[in-house]
Amino acid sequence: MRTVIEHLVEEAQRQLRDRTWIPEPADRTVAAKAAADLRAAVVVPEDQQALPTVDRLAHLREALANLAIALAHVHRRLAWFLGAAATALTPILNWRALPAEDGPTFGAVRPTPSSTWRPKKRSAASRAPSPTSAPPDITRLGWGEA
Repeated sequence: MRTVIEHLVEEAQRQLRDRTWIPEPADRTVAAKAAADLRAAVVVPEDQQALPTVDRLAHLREALANLAIALAHVHRRLAWFLGAAATALTPILNWRALPAEDGPTFGAVRPTPSSTWRPKKRSAASRAPSPTSAPPDITRLGWGEA
């Protein structure tokens, strides 16, 4: 997931820089709101580490829901970008933080170390999600500032 998200952000930044993608004002508004909602849904990585796994996973699911809500309000490139980001993050929906106890889990699994990310360094706060780190920071595209 991390690689996919990083490539999406890099491609979006390239398209914005090369002016092959010039977001409309309405798209900028939706993107800025989505970025603010993502920041509100997920706390900083250092604080994430202090939360119980179940709470970290809840924050990640909320972040994914915020992407889906933003996606519902846009078309063209921003929709494609948000849709690709949400698709890359869908494994989160199949993760569980609690033990299975004595019943079936409907296919929910505990994330494996290979499916999760640990914050690389303090400066890498906006990496892709796992129960131990924050979701991608689409504000790196410059839409988080109104």
